[in-house]
Amino acid sequence: MNLAVIPARGGSKRISRKNIREFCGKPMIAWSIEAAQSSGCFDRVVISTDDEEIAEVASSLGAEVPFMRPDALSDDQTGTLPVIAHAIEQSCLGGSLPEFVCCIYATAPFIQGEDVLRGLNMLREQDAEYVFSATSYEFPIWRAIKLSKKGNVEMFYPEHFNTRSQDLEEAYHDAGQFYWGRTSAWLAQRQLFTPRSLAITLPRSRVQDIDTSEDWERAEAMFRALASVRRADG
Repeated sequence: MNLAVIPARGGSKRISRKNIREFCGKPMIAWSIEAAQSSGCFDRVVISTDDEEIAEVASSLGAEVPFMRPDALSDDQTGTLPVIAHAIEQSCLGGSLPEFVCCIYATAPFIQGEDVLRGLNMLREQDAEYVFSATSYEFPIWRAIKLSKKGNVEMFYPEHFNTRSQDLEEAYHDAGQFYWGRTSAWLAQRQLFTPRSLAITLPRSRVQDIDTSEDWERAEAMFRALASVRRADG
């Protein structure tokens, strides 16, 4: 059995009701639920939430809400690992544990079912604890600068001031979409970003963090542009 867990607490501070706010015609969480369903990977798609309205919306979209997340796991300081471990334990009370569990973020409208399936196949075929989505940085991180309180500039890596861009190693970051893991790794709350993890790389055009109103507007514009391209190709 494979289990999808979509964490979706109600207390978003920067964008109010972000998980169920309409994004390109649907509640934001709908895109994640539909990707999980279309992937064909899961026996169950479970929502971990502390919010009754989110639970109702998710249920109407075909996801399960077999428990309500406790307040102790619903504050700003709680990370993903304990939330998923709790969801596995609560979803499987009295039953057998799944072999693989995928955490899918509720604010990942660019997620695609085929990428989720690719992640599962990679985890099955290779000796790893986790597989997650990642994308490359647009600008070489080795040329990054920091500013002091007075606005003075300093390089993080001054040794690379004269290094040609084509000679700098490409760097990647978490795409914030999905995280496949073996159940044993989730329950032990082992860290995600270690040599025991693998990454599926996505094009930057399908990755956008959504934490501010500006992020939201940019994400909707990107989403509509991608949809237009797909319609033209189809």
